[in-house]
Amino acid sequence: MFGLFKKKKQEPGLPVLKDLENTPLAEGDFVEALRYDLGKCKLLVVDNSYVYESEATGEKVSWLKMIDASTENQKVKKII
Repeated sequence: MFGLFKKKKQEPGLPVLKDLENTPLAEGDFVEALRYDLGKCKLLVVDNSYVYESEATGEKVSWLKMIDASTENQKVKKII
């Protein structure tokens, strides 16, 4: 009976990121950032974590700062 409510083990690794339009994001994708005046950015993996690097300024921002509270997606739009 005590085995009924086991927690599922979360696999270590990178989370699956999606832009505001639910398009999946991957390392190397170019996006238009809607926060911090970053403009066009490239999605990179640094120290096993996602980072947005601005092409204009070279500033790097963690993916955690780009989460949209209402949808839990990233506050970016993928450039296709």
